[in-house]
Amino acid sequence: MRGTAPAIILVEPQLAENMGTTARAMGNSALVDLRLVRPRVSHLDERAINAASGADAILENARVYDSTEEAVADLVHVYATTARRRDMMKRIVTPRKAAGEMRQALGLDPIEPVGILFGRERTGLENDDVALANAVIEVPLNPSFCSLNLAQAVLLVGYEWYSSVDQTPTEQPAERASPPAAHQDLLGLYEHLERELDDCGFLRLPDKRPGMVRNLRSIFARAGLTRQEVKTLHGVVTELRWGRRPDRPLRSERHSSLAEQRTSDEPSTDGPTTDGDSSAS
Repeated sequence: MRGTAPAIILVEPQLAENMGTTARAMGNSALVDLRLVRPRVSHLDERAINAASGADAILENARVYDSTEEAVADLVHVYATTARRRDMMKRIVTPRKAAGEMRQALGLDPIEPVGILFGRERTGLENDDVALANAVIEVPLNPSFCSLNLAQAVLLVGYEWYSSVDQTPTEQPAERASPPAAHQDLLGLYEHLERELDDCGFLRLPDKRPGMVRNLRSIFARAGLTRQEVKTLHGVVTELRWGRRPDRPLRSERHSSLAEQRTSDEPSTDGPTTDGDSSAS
């Protein structure tokens, strides 16, 4: 994948952990070309490997250079990251703007290789390093506190690079652990709730009852309930009705009573019946 994404160039990194976390940030952003200029410690130090959290391959394939000039020699476009304005005539771009420019350069045929310079942990890039860059990347942050550690800076720039072509929807529906409730499930819940509200007197005004029932049903209809959520709400209604009362009916009795009530509410399909014996005497 080298050549299809920007090279990340760390100039004189001091801590193994910072090289490891930089590799981790690169992995997050689909960046693989890590270049190191005179690192103080080995990038394969155990502390770097541990900090990489699985991005070992980026460290293992990293290239080490004796100078910044050597590290950028094969690149056409070089960006320098710095929070300090220098007395140089350089374009200053945000990471988002730079990402678009880098995508364009790397999309040409032949491609125009790109790299991004990151400075020392304590002092950043020196003027001689910045002088090699075509433009400066400046991250828009709180002007009264714009301090970033090395991996944070790499991740911010890398994120803009990755997201510039990412097609992830800005919003996705919640994943359902339970299938959506069918209308018959919802109707059962409505009947259960309305029956208890009738019994407690909440729906006692005949002229207002239809509108209140419609409002209650609309609330639950908008919620997009799952089957499990409907079952939970049945349990909530039952607990509010009975709680821990000693006369609370057993579950089997409640179900039997509910079934009987539903049956009694259904219109009869049988013919007329008569009392006594219908046979002729």
